[in-house]
Parts: sequence; C-alpha cells; structure tokens
Amino acid sequence: MKGSSTKGRYFITGIGGFLGSHLAEFLLAEGLTVYGTIHKDFRNVEHTKDKLALLPCDILDRQQVETAVVKTQPQVVFHLAAQSLPVLSWKDPEATFRVNVFGTLNLLEAVRKSGIDPTILVSGSSAEYGFTRPDEMPIQEEKALRPATPYGVSKAAADLLAYLYWRTYGMKVICGRPFFVIGPRKRGDVCSDFARGIVAVEKGQQPSLKVGNLEAVRDFLDVQDAIGALWLLVEKGTPGEVYNLCSGVGHKIGEVLRILLAMAMKPVPVEQDPARLRPADEPVVIGDNAKLRALGWEPQVPLQVTLARVLEFWRQAYDPATPGDNTTVRHCGDRGKWQG
Repeated sequence: MKGSSTKGRYFITGIGGFLGSHLAEFLLAEGLTVYGTIHKDFRNVEHTKDKLALLPCDILDRQQVETAVVKTQPQVVFHLAAQSLPVLSWKDPEATFRVNVFGTLNLLEAVRKSGIDPTILVSGSSAEYGFTRPDEMPIQEEKALRPATPYGVSKAAADLLAYLYWRTYGMKVICGRPFFVIGPRKRGDVCSDFARGIVAVEKGQQPSLKVGNLEAVRDFLDVQDAIGALWLLVEKGTPGEVYNLCSGVGHKIGEVLRILLAMAMKPVPVEQDPARLRPADEPVVIGDNAKLRALGWEPQVPLQVTLARVLEFWRQAYDPATPGDNTTVRHCGDRGKWQG
C-alpha cells in the first residue's frame, strides 16, 4: 500500500465477510487505501488480498484492536465485525453478546484512546426492531426496539454503545441498520440456502429442495445497493443518527423461491420441512428508507438480478464435500458465525 495518506485510509473490521469483502472491492475501485481486520478465513478476499492491507485481529482481543487502529490511523472506520446469525445466537447467546457488544466496545475504546477522529459507521441490524405491530409497518428508525432474538438484543446494545460514545465523547459515530442484504458470497440466509440446494439438485447431489415457511415477507436489498448506502452514510450521514438500509419493498419467501426455481437447469422437487419452520418469526418485515433517500440514495438492482447472481455464485462455488457450509469461521468478519 505505497503512497497512502491519512485522508485516504479506510478501515474495515470484518473485511473477510460478505458485506466487508464487497465494501473492500468498492473502496479499491475508488482508489482508496483499504485496511481490514481478518482472523482465519480469507476466501472472500482471496482475489483482492494483494491490494489490501490485511491485519490479523480478533475483535475480542482489546490489544489487537488498539494496535490495528493506531497502525492504520483511518479517516473512516466501517465496523462490520459481528456474530450475525440469529439461529446461532440461540445456541450460544454468550458468544453472540461477547462478539457483538464487547467487540464494538473494544473498537470504540480503541478509537477514543488513539486521539484520532474518524467517521465510524457501526453496522446494526433490522433484528433490533423485533416484534412489530401492523400499524408500525414500514419500520421507521424511531420505532421502539423489541428484539426477538439474542442476536437482535446484542445489536441493539451495540447501537446504544455507539450512541453513548457520540453523546459522551463527541465521536463521529453513525449507525446503519441493514435489513436483508443478499448477494454472492452470502451464507446462511434463505436466498443462499435455496440457491445452494438448487445447485445440489442440478448436480445430482440431493433429490429435492427442503424449505420452511414460504409465507413470510422480507425486505431484500442487493449488496451493491447496501454498499452504496454505507458509502453515502460516511459521506453525508449525521453522527448520532440511525439509518435503515432497506429497499422499502416486501417480497414473500415463496416469491424468491419461484424466481430461483425458474432459473434452475432442471426441475427441482420442493418439500416442506417442519424442522425449518420457525413459529416465532415475524410474518412481515419491511423497512422505511425515507431517511436514507433524503441523502440522495435509492436502490438500483432488481431482485431477479440479485438472485441470478446468487445462483451463479453457488454454481461456481458449490462443493458437495461441505454440505454444511452455511457459515463462516470465527473471524473478525461480516456475516456468518462471526460476520465475515
């Protein structure tokens, strides 16, 4: 990373994750110097690692986080490192809280102690909103937080930490709450699970695609649109504020399945699996993106285009030897067992 300057230094915690790796590509295309924390899993940045300054870091190791911040002296920090699978948060709530809450605390403290004053984008989640009444839809940033999972509670706590550090220390912290961001490299979500299952049937590795609740409605956003939103927030967002990252449009899970099945190379039998049904799931989750649109942003990528990219990714990446490959390893990352 020759010739880098403080002005051009962008620091991503969780650069090896789904969102982090796409953000890194975007920043590199802008000609910026990109630093990122990574722990074990390089697969999402394998194609760009020679252009990045990758820093070994465990987000729970306070000294490592402080060292990374001091070494990079960033102008902008994107904090994407987290445990981001709600299902895993039920299995191991303590680990989820440690990563999402103490990891965020470690980063904010490291920046505060460093004496620098970067813009910090903390990535929250729509899971913070949780239980939502019909009259509260679409969900606005001011809605009361009623998280329905340990993951949602942990992200709400991280958001409150961010607000506290802005209010108390005047740090330039902005919170973004992504809804259901999808695209190539995502693992462990319904779109990637459908696509991977379709590819498995295409390749003769399994006889059918097992599905859960197809009636739930979700607000899907293409990863490139999400990256554009993150970039806009660090350029024009107001410190201390929260912004929804969402399309503002709801789609039934069954609609997603139909679109993907229409792109399959052979007929794919579908079976509903009772084990995949989650009665506690919110039936409808749609966000209000008016606050983000007011900054000049709007979603660009149609759902069909995103799903085609996801399916093609799994056709290239599918490995029958790793049928459980739906999460990433423990890692300062973006989405997976640790986000990233």
